[in-house]
Amino acid sequence: MKPGLQFRLNQQLTLTPQLQQAIRLLQLSQLELEAELRQIAESNPLLEFSDDNPEDVDGEEREAIEPLPIPSNSASSTDTSDDADPSEWSDGGGTAEDPIDFSSSSASSRNNSNADDDSFEPQSAAQETLQEHLLWQLNLTHMSVRDRTIAAVLIDALNPDGYLVESMESLIGALPADLKASAAEVEHVRRMLQRFDPTGVASLDLRDCLRVQLEQFDLDTPHRELALRVVDSELELLARNDIARLARKLKASEDDAAAAAVLIRSLDPRPGAALDVTPVEYVAPDVYARKETGRWRVSLNPDCQPRLGLNQHYCGLIAQARGTDASWMRGQLQEARWLIKSLESRAETLLKVAEAIVRRQSAFLDYGPEAMHPLVLREVAEEVGMHESTISRVTTRKYIHTPRGTFELKHFFSSGVSTEDGGSASATAIQAMLRKLVDAEDPRKPLSDQAIAEELHRKGIQVARRTVAKYREAMRIPSSSERQRAG
Repeated sequence: MKPGLQFRLNQQLTLTPQLQQAIRLLQLSQLELEAELRQIAESNPLLEFSDDNPEDVDGEEREAIEPLPIPSNSASSTDTSDDADPSEWSDGGGTAEDPIDFSSSSASSRNNSNADDDSFEPQSAAQETLQEHLLWQLNLTHMSVRDRTIAAVLIDALNPDGYLVESMESLIGALPADLKASAAEVEHVRRMLQRFDPTGVASLDLRDCLRVQLEQFDLDTPHRELALRVVDSELELLARNDIARLARKLKASEDDAAAAAVLIRSLDPRPGAALDVTPVEYVAPDVYARKETGRWRVSLNPDCQPRLGLNQHYCGLIAQARGTDASWMRGQLQEARWLIKSLESRAETLLKVAEAIVRRQSAFLDYGPEAMHPLVLREVAEEVGMHESTISRVTTRKYIHTPRGTFELKHFFSSGVSTEDGGSASATAIQAMLRKLVDAEDPRKPLSDQAIAEELHRKGIQVARRTVAKYREAMRIPSSSERQRAG
């Protein structure tokens, strides 16, 4: 083959650094965005954050800071039914026409602090963990140093429910090598821990936990002895709520067996769960949906928009700089302008997508979850003229505050199930109907999955029994047999 040269013309898409930065900022949550911008501002002297309290900023400094503006179309409206009361939800008791005052609480707190210098803001104490609660009691208990060391190891090995799930060999292996404790010593200390508050911690299984709680009752407690016999040998019958067979096996009357069952059910099968500290996540809504004069309006939360601007002092020094300093500062200025433009684009995109979602799901805002319409990313992408991946980024970890609560924008997307009239119902609406049917059922005769599916068919929703079971399990609703036993 003879070698040769040839020209070829082709096109390809390339992500510029500016576009990559815009995409990255778009997918960040509010807290991540704040941390990212502060890190960038530390390395770029031409970027500056305005102070959280503008009243404390000098006039000269305030002029040097240009805060990031919110897009001018920060309010949009969509038509809904006119019979809805526009004043059903308002912030601070204002009328529907009054704008939401996002800074009223912070302003009032600043005024109160200025009026009374001795005042302080109350703070909630950190919740005590199970281990901390038990160690506090251990320090108040008269024990030898040897037993105290064993007890500390056992407390550290408890699971969130307060049970010891590790084997005796592993517990002994976790003790200091020079302690050389026997299994009998560890068992003795474990029995002592079971009497700590909450009673029943450090138990090996459910039977052990319930027994130690029953033993704490007075000897003359009605049906205490019968309850102990049930716990020792007939917990399976109690779980099935078979009181008649339970009474026959224990050779007791059904009334006594039922009373013993009530006494056992008053115990706590998970003694450590009450002190299980679950981290609470607080979110600030990125956008607000509010009904005014019969129309839903969407607006950005100004408190969540980063107040980032150019430092005019450094901008003025660019003209005086020479050589490499001047070129470096011009590069920093260009990067700062790109960043501010990317933030403006992020805010506009977030607002545009939120407006489209509210238009599609206005029935949910008016009537509740049962009125949720099926919605997928492609439909919103086509309406706003963006790619589905962009819609996915802008709806992840972005929150909207509505009269019905604060939701992630992803909450409004759900698949659809066909109906008899040729339409479709969203999975969220079906789950709301399922929850309503379960709440209204007879506890003695709960609805089976098939019965719920037939009831939904009567409402015109074509859903299979296995789909009902899938939704029920996703909502953590027990099966009909479990609900009957609980009832």
